[in-house]
Amino acid sequence: MPLPNDDRIVALANDLLAQFHKIFGPHPGFRPAHAKGLMLSGTFKPASGATSLTKAPHIQRESTPVTARFSNSTGLPEIPDSKPESNPRGLAIRFNLADHVHTDIVSHSTDGFPARDGYEFLEFLRAAAASGPEVPSPKPIEKFLGTHPAALRFVQTPKPFPSSLARDTYFGVTAFKFTNASGETRYGRYRIVPEAGNDYLADDKIRDNHHYEELEHRIKQSPIRFKIYVQIAAPDDVTDDATIHWPEDRELVELGTLELNSILPDSLVQQKHVIFDPIPRVDGIEPSADPLLELRAAIYLLSGRERRSAKA
Repeated sequence: MPLPNDDRIVALANDLLAQFHKIFGPHPGFRPAHAKGLMLSGTFKPASGATSLTKAPHIQRESTPVTARFSNSTGLPEIPDSKPESNPRGLAIRFNLADHVHTDIVSHSTDGFPARDGYEFLEFLRAAAASGPEVPSPKPIEKFLGTHPAALRFVQTPKPFPSSLARDTYFGVTAFKFTNASGETRYGRYRIVPEAGNDYLADDKIRDNHHYEELEHRIKQSPIRFKIYVQIAAPDDVTDDATIHWPEDRELVELGTLELNSILPDSLVQQKHVIFDPIPRVDGIEPSADPLLELRAAIYLLSGRERRSAKA
C-alpha cells in the first residue's frame, strides 16, 4: 500500500490528521477516527451470480478467510456507545487472498459523506472545531452547513442506535468499477446488510460498552452473518462524488455472504497493526475517479504508521 505520488494529496492527508488530533487529542496506538473497535475473523462465500459483476479472486473461490473490524465514530478510544457522536458506526472487512495479499471494504452506517473532497472535509472539521458552546451564533459550523447542502444533509440524516453492531446496515462511501471475465464493466457501491435484519434502540437503552459486550455474547451463541451487495449505478448516475446518493430503485447485485465466527484474542494488537486500504488493488475491482479514494488511502497509511510506532 504505497503513498500517492501527488505531494498535494499527502500534504492534505497530514493536515487532516493534524485536525483530527486537534479535535480529539492524541491517543497513541489508536486511529484518529473510529478509534474504538473490535476485530473479528470469519469467512466470505461468494453468491452464485457474483461472477456476472466481477472477476475478482475472492469471487472465484469457494470461500476466503476474512478479518473484520467494527468501530465507533470519533477519535476517542473510550467513547461510550450511548453517545450520539459514536454514530455512524464503521465496518471494515479484509479478504485475505494470500500471505500479504488482500483486498478490503471500508464502510459506515450512514449512506453518504459530508464532503465532496478532502479540502471541503478539512473545512468542515475546522468549522466544527471552532464552534464550541461558548461561541455565539452563527457559529462557524452553522455558516458552513448553510452554504454546503450535502454536509447539512449528512448531519441531519437520522443515525439511530443499533441494538447490535450485527444488526445495522453499512454503506461503502465511494463507487468502484467492477469488471467481469467478459470485460463488461459497471460502477457500484457496497452495501452490507445484516442477515438478522435491522434493529434499533432508544439511546437510553444503550450502556457505555453495550455494543462490544453484546457482540462478545452474540458470537458465542452463533455466527454473525451479513449479505454483501453492490448497488449498481445507472448510466447517468454520478460515480465520482460521495455526497450524491443514488435512488433506492437501483439494482442490487449480491456478492456473497460474510460470516463472522470469533473475536480475535489479540484484538487490540491487531487493531494497532492492521491498516485497511480503501482502494481495492485487485483484478476485477478498480477505483472510480472519486477524489476521496487516494486521500483516504494516504490518511490510513500515515495514521497506521503513527499507530504502529506508538509505544505501548
